[in-house]
Amino acid sequence: MFWHYAQRYARLLAGLYLYGLGLALMVYAQIGVPPWDVLATGISKQLHISYGWASVTVSALVLLTWIPLQVKPGVGTIANGLLIGIFSDTVFPWLPTLTNYWQELGAFLLGLAIVGLATGFYISSKLGTGPRDGLMIGLQKVLKRPFWQVRTVVELVVMTTGWFLGGQVREGTLIFAVGIGYLTQVSFRIFGLKMANHKRQAAPEANNDEIRSPK
Repeated sequence: MFWHYAQRYARLLAGLYLYGLGLALMVYAQIGVPPWDVLATGISKQLHISYGWASVTVSALVLLTWIPLQVKPGVGTIANGLLIGIFSDTVFPWLPTLTNYWQELGAFLLGLAIVGLATGFYISSKLGTGPRDGLMIGLQKVLKRPFWQVRTVVELVVMTTGWFLGGQVREGTLIFAVGIGYLTQVSFRIFGLKMANHKRQAAPEANNDEIRSPK
């Protein structure tokens, strides 16, 4: 029993570290931030508050949507919010200097792929999801659509809303919005997360022990 839980926590931490690595690469590339950061930036401008408080506000609002969607928080929910930023900070000092746009684009695409892979990895620990991943999975269960479609639509709506509020949208933002849903669904398959069957493939159950992965 001890080793079983130790493996799950190790998977959670490794997945979140990978997530932090991917996020650091995307930020370091400086060709655009993910849609939720665009939204936070737009809110900070409209409400005249700091980006940090705007980001906290967005996360809190997303967590509130878990109630009607019946998504349950877990240790992974807290760890997601506390550790990803810290893990990203450990990566930045080791990143090489990017001297041209193609290197920046390559770093961003690599970071995007790592984030997609890391999402399925940490969720497969069955210890809970981060606020936004939980929202996506909860919406998928309600809408009965493939996960990648749900996430792509949500990311595009969030990006557009953030842009109207004054957030900056660049090519990296659009690439993230269009690509992250499919990459995440692929990672679900890689890590053997069971998917709800409704004509097409859907997202895995994300509520802690409701997630099943191969033994």
